[in-house]
Amino acid sequence: MWATRAGNVFTTHTPVSAGFDRFTPPMIEVYARYITELSSEIGLPVKEILALGRADACADSEAFNTAYLAMRGSARSIGVSRQHEAVSRRIFQPLFPRWPEHDVPVGHITNGVHVPSWDSVEADRLWTDACGKERWRSAPDSLAEQVSGLTDDVLWAMRCDCRRRLVYGARMRLRRQLASRGLASDAADRVLDPNILTLGSAHRFTGYKRPNLLLTDLDRLRRLLTDPTRPAQLVFAGKAHPADDEGKRLLQEWLALALEPGLRERIVFLEDYDLAVAQELVQGVDVWINTPRRPWEACGTSGMKVLVNGGINVSVLDGWWEEAYAPENGWAVGDGDELDDAARDRRDGTLLLDVLETSVVAEFYERDATGLPRRWLARIRNSLSKLTPIYSSNRMLQQHVEQLYLPAAAEFRRRTAGNAQEAASLSAWEQRLRDGWARLHIGESTVVRDDGLWRFSVPVYLTDISTDDVRVELYAESRGESAEVVVMERGAPILGSLNAYVYVGATSAKRAAEDFTVRIVPGHEGALIPAELAVIFWQR
Repeated sequence: MWATRAGNVFTTHTPVSAGFDRFTPPMIEVYARYITELSSEIGLPVKEILALGRADACADSEAFNTAYLAMRGSARSIGVSRQHEAVSRRIFQPLFPRWPEHDVPVGHITNGVHVPSWDSVEADRLWTDACGKERWRSAPDSLAEQVSGLTDDVLWAMRCDCRRRLVYGARMRLRRQLASRGLASDAADRVLDPNILTLGSAHRFTGYKRPNLLLTDLDRLRRLLTDPTRPAQLVFAGKAHPADDEGKRLLQEWLALALEPGLRERIVFLEDYDLAVAQELVQGVDVWINTPRRPWEACGTSGMKVLVNGGINVSVLDGWWEEAYAPENGWAVGDGDELDDAARDRRDGTLLLDVLETSVVAEFYERDATGLPRRWLARIRNSLSKLTPIYSSNRMLQQHVEQLYLPAAAEFRRRTAGNAQEAASLSAWEQRLRDGWARLHIGESTVVRDDGLWRFSVPVYLTDISTDDVRVELYAESRGESAEVVVMERGAPILGSLNAYVYVGATSAKRAAEDFTVRIVPGHEGALIPAELAVIFWQR
């Protein structure tokens, strides 16, 4: 483990622990012969192998969790958005007992999308003229400046062409859907209008996605879609899992609404959702709507796919949108407060309709003497230029390579060089700590206020552990962004005691002295702590 773990990177993709694969002891028993063979081959007892996938190594009845195995087998672990990092630290807290949540070793690199897979013909032409054909073959650093100079006329022509193609494509798909049921397909020619505000959404129909948030107030929605002077239309797609009864019910509610006589021309559901349908939607819609129940969206990438095409996001502040949102780029729904689910759903449903009625519709139809929606186009330009490069797979891959893969590869080579001498040294260091950890002791602190500082001194009894193998820290719990951690310095030895010293440290007196305590953590410049060794000893 000390040889190979440094070369492994684990990315967790779910914000709920229920999403991890778990295998109960009876399920594992089916493969007992193979696990026994593995145990014999590597010289590790079966119990210790299975403990790698359990929060409690001694709990033989606990299911084997593959995410726990990945976390323990990797020196670097990440989530897929900033918010997902925080959620994942809570999820993996059981693997780091007595460590504060913010110390749980999960970082993040926010997902991105492969832009050339999602841009329309019209958008590709626009980007090529502004940035060249090789724009997605390198770091996207200069793209924002290059594309920000596009004129309103060019942007609006691209958006109108994209919307028109979506409308004609949706009609064609609807004709096939009607014909497959033996119904008259000519009705499809009357749905949608290539000149009006087009809203879109596509996702798995399931409870946490809240696909029916727009149905909070059906009368308001009907008025929004059928307004005689500022109408809107909605194209959506998605599937419910066959075993998800709630998801199927949510989908049925939308289908019933789409069949209402007054709404048939304003709502279209595209069946057989796949990549081709997704491409048509993200290329053509003016506004992409995403309404997950926070914080259950680990990242979400559908809204990223509309960016290159000049689409604008209206989304809950969850996943990637919590990082990307700015008032000039799109619209946010909700404020991240912690209401119960029912109350939040009601509140967010009302806010979503408010945003659409008072901001989205109004801005789209606000035209100047030439017929152009100047404020809307300014928003498109901001979103298109600022967000598309950031939420591209180019940026994502560059960060993975620079921040994770290259350091991991270098550390793996270092640890395995010379018949894995460094790995053996780290393993021996771990064993020394584990053998002596139970005999650590921290005495009472002495605190003196001096020139705006608290000066702490504390006796630390290391007994069988070398001072070079640990770090003594002064610690105060996090307030806001981060905790306060001060590495204490070893002072004079304590007379008459074995391997005991007075450690000293100073910190600002802005906080009460009682906020601070002392802790001992593993200290080795070649190890990633606590990812690779999660022991910790507290004064209190």
